[in-house]
Amino acid sequence: MADARTITVIDVGSTKVTALVGEAADNDAGFIVIGVGIAPARGIWRGQVASMAEAAASIQEALAGAQTTSGIKETQVLMSVNGVHVASQNSHGSAPIGRSERGVSHDDIQRGLESAQMINLPSNREIVHVIPRRFRVDEQDSVRNPIGMLGYRLEVQAHIVTCAATAIQNLLKCAHLAGVEVNEFVVAALASAEAVLTPNEREMGVALVDIGSGVTGLALFIEGAVWHTKVIEVGGGHFTNDLAQVLCLPADAAEYLKVHYGHVNPDEIPADQLCNIASFGDEPLVRVYRREAAEILRARADELFSLIEQEIRRSGYDGLLPAGLVVTGGGSLLPGLKDSARRVTRRSVRLARPMQLHGLVDAIQSPAYATAVGMLHWGLQEVTAKPAKRRRFSPRLELSRWLKNLLPG
Repeated sequence: MADARTITVIDVGSTKVTALVGEAADNDAGFIVIGVGIAPARGIWRGQVASMAEAAASIQEALAGAQTTSGIKETQVLMSVNGVHVASQNSHGSAPIGRSERGVSHDDIQRGLESAQMINLPSNREIVHVIPRRFRVDEQDSVRNPIGMLGYRLEVQAHIVTCAATAIQNLLKCAHLAGVEVNEFVVAALASAEAVLTPNEREMGVALVDIGSGVTGLALFIEGAVWHTKVIEVGGGHFTNDLAQVLCLPADAAEYLKVHYGHVNPDEIPADQLCNIASFGDEPLVRVYRREAAEILRARADELFSLIEQEIRRSGYDGLLPAGLVVTGGGSLLPGLKDSARRVTRRSVRLARPMQLHGLVDAIQSPAYATAVGMLHWGLQEVTAKPAKRRRFSPRLELSRWLKNLLPG
């Protein structure tokens, strides 16, 4: 049976569904992975449910694996949400400061965040995250930690992330069919950031790029907090599709070519290097020049990082990211991708895999599992901050995580 320091997370990706069970370590030393389940994603297309029954079966299969290895059958989980329907905006809220010698309290901050989420929102959108960025106490700007400060009025700048309501409802229904209840949704890029970013990168200013199979998540962190979130409709699957279309290959053969022989920099591939790849039906093997494949992959990589750079510039924060790009996700495993990112964006680039892993980690040390591992970081910070908390999904204020990371205990 699950206890208050154990959590189950499910990352619903376009190619795989990953379920992890984590347990908070003693002495606040992070967490230990005690259960892992991985299943092929069926019924998921670019982060969204395309077939309810198939998606539910994939979730159930991954969950069963994690439950078997951990011996824990938790029915309440955290689940990732992804797709181009994810959007964000920054908002402002305020609240009077309670009249006491203690100054600004947690309740004051909570009321400020509740004020910030009072935005005009279409009926088909749902708030998933309300995350504090910075504060103002009376006339004092750029307050990072207002707890205990004396004043009359607290103002808060918050980052609000929304999703399509139907996307959330479909995932909730899939979870129900799989026999679990979703306590909380976490946007995939924000979860990945928990697993791969260092505190210094967050503080200096960094762009987290999470390349999944169907889409790529982008999250900009400045002064320790997230300021901008966006999902771009290009992912690792587009690289595979390009190879299949241009070289006239079956999708599985194109994926094999990408994984085993792919490279994003044609200049590093000998011009005469060939590889034999399966064709359609009983046709003979196709002889493919690796350099030709690399040229196809480079074109798509350049497009992806051009779109990323355009979005960074559109955000208005392009001059506030001295730490450059941190790239993760399964798509980041393609050789030569780092060079493409540097050349197109003219920024420093770091390829990242999940950090601070303990327990059953052999299968999940790859960047492809950054979101799932990050969700454990995310959820267990909540668990250790509020051990008894168990609730159904609702728009949430990211206060307890923020307090856990920033404020004195």
